[in-house]
Amino acid sequence: MTPTLRAIVGVEVGLELAGLEWYSPIMRDVRVRRFLFCLAAAGMQSCAGSPPPPTQPQPTAAPAAGSDTAAIGAPATSPAENQPEAPASPNSPRVVLDSDTLRLEGTPPIPDALRVRMGQYLNTRPASLTDVSDDGQRVLITTRFAETRQVHLVTGPMGARTQLTFGDEPASYGRFVPGDRDAVLYSADVGGNEQYQIFRLDLRTGRSTRLTDSEARNKAPKWSRDGRFIAYSSNSRNKRDFDVWLANGRDPASARMLVEGKGDWYPIDWSADASKLLVGEYISINESRLYAVDVATKKITRISPEGRASYRTACFGRNGQTVYVASDRDGEFSVLYETDITGSAFRPLTGQLHWDVESVALSPDGRKLAFTINRGGISALHVLDTQKRRIRPIKGVPKGTISGLRYAAKVDIVAFTLRNSTRPGDVYTYHVGSGKLTRFTAGEMGGLDSDSLIEPTLIEFESFDGRKIPAFYFRPKGEGPFPVVVRIHGGPEGQARPKFYPFVQYLLAESRIAVLIPNVRGSAGYGKTYLTLDNGKKREDSVKDIGALLDWIAARPELDAARVGVIGGSYGGYMVLSSLIHFGDRIAAGVDIVGISNFVTFLQNTRAYRRDLRRAEYGDERDPEMREFLHRISPTTQVARLNTPLFVAQGLNDPRVPASESEQIVKAVRDAGHDVWYLLAKNEGHGFLRKTNHDIFTLLSVMFMEKHLVGANW
Repeated sequence: MTPTLRAIVGVEVGLELAGLEWYSPIMRDVRVRRFLFCLAAAGMQSCAGSPPPPTQPQPTAAPAAGSDTAAIGAPATSPAENQPEAPASPNSPRVVLDSDTLRLEGTPPIPDALRVRMGQYLNTRPASLTDVSDDGQRVLITTRFAETRQVHLVTGPMGARTQLTFGDEPASYGRFVPGDRDAVLYSADVGGNEQYQIFRLDLRTGRSTRLTDSEARNKAPKWSRDGRFIAYSSNSRNKRDFDVWLANGRDPASARMLVEGKGDWYPIDWSADASKLLVGEYISINESRLYAVDVATKKITRISPEGRASYRTACFGRNGQTVYVASDRDGEFSVLYETDITGSAFRPLTGQLHWDVESVALSPDGRKLAFTINRGGISALHVLDTQKRRIRPIKGVPKGTISGLRYAAKVDIVAFTLRNSTRPGDVYTYHVGSGKLTRFTAGEMGGLDSDSLIEPTLIEFESFDGRKIPAFYFRPKGEGPFPVVVRIHGGPEGQARPKFYPFVQYLLAESRIAVLIPNVRGSAGYGKTYLTLDNGKKREDSVKDIGALLDWIAARPELDAARVGVIGGSYGGYMVLSSLIHFGDRIAAGVDIVGISNFVTFLQNTRAYRRDLRRAEYGDERDPEMREFLHRISPTTQVARLNTPLFVAQGLNDPRVPASESEQIVKAVRDAGHDVWYLLAKNEGHGFLRKTNHDIFTLLSVMFMEKHLVGANW
């Protein structure tokens, strides 16, 4: 059997494992199969002559539109086979693949053996809660059965998942329509452009109706409890500022503006009688404001007092006058307060809990308030008796991170998603009165044994200024010394938390590479002072934390400081590039995913609706002094010091970190005489949500790390 034939057979097996045979009968088309084999293998010189796979029919009456990038299915540039071949320069990359959806430059063939080894890890599949029914007996979830994430219905604990949406684009949100068992709401964008549209899906006909302006970004939809209104945030007025809109959730023509905002305004919660709406105004991670809006008169009452503070989550009490809100107004952490719609007094309710309150959900009778605490990355579920103001921790919930907390509308049941390091994510319900915990889903493990996977240890290392920096340490089984991959989160106001990372578990078990995931200064979850330690001209202090982590690695006998790689996305991509510049002699490889390469060009080119929000974090490039500083610390300015092997991956339609950021660092490194692996997904945005793209990126990332850290001869 020839190597090419072996590759095709191997990819066919991989595609069957991935579930792509689900697309039958289009998979029976030989041309389509050849295209997909070529795409997945990414090792053949060209896919010339292979057509893109046909688009799966989408059951939407009005599909999302309005992207300011190329439409899905249309090439962003002409296919390589239709272009004249440019003269090769000494540093011209070898184009491995250039299709309508994916371009690979300078990457090697993906071996069949690696594809088989990674098959189980690539086919793990989480389930995430999006809503719980009024009686707590049904849940809406998002999960992936084929190429993209879609909305599914689960009608009982551990029941079958019934897929409801079937679009080519990933679907999210998912809400039951109050009073109508045969309808749900969901949202989707086009090609990762994040211009989200809200759709109403009629389950009887399978048809969807778009409810929002297709040229705008629409987000944060909230149903009133009686189902009369839906409130959402939209920048349809000028494509920059987000206003709050109301609609009836059925007819697109019913939409009307409730609040005209400057900046980022969004709905939070309805009063029980739908007469008032809680509205937030986001200025930065450190500053936001809270308002109550009278729906009939449009009168806006400010609840949060003057002063710089964050108001992160809130809900109305049952009477429509009381407000429960989490804020860091009086200290380092976000405390749960009780106030009224005038904000006349703030009574602290959780001041004794030394961590951030993250989410809240009120019971139907208003007597119980469920909320979660973030304890160094681990979630803890509590219930507050709103009459006696007593807090009860909920026991028996498995250790992990909780998200999507929702209270059923008519029963004493809360629902949530739970993730941990050894399981991809499952949906649970908890009956607050009886204390019964019910698991609704079993996240797909791809045949992996959850009990054999590795839990991290929480460690701290001392940085340049004596500050302790937390990190999650995943150590492989057996004896070292182990190579190390440092995974840096984005944000920068994000937080690395101990959840399931298939890439990490593969490195631990198959490559015997240790993984460290730090929360460098500027991360959320450790107090508002820590959150601001990298702001403005303190930007490179967070990079120094990576240098301190390299010192910690060098002091550990089980770790090999000569074989360290770094990987990170978005702001974490900037951290990768900057770490390679400052500590290149101590780092063997770097993977930059949708990363910032120049802060000035980033701020100029990120979408207009994000620009002021990012200036609050990074600094205002319009100020000459700040512009000079941002230019000086940017990786493109210091590229002469970047000599470490680099892999860059990017989505063409990214509205946050534009593709130009990756393109310019790739060009600069090549112009300096160095090779770069480059992956450009033409149907993605800020990351890789389609399985084919995600798999190829993950396979190449493993190859890159194994090549430079363990000497694998790929």
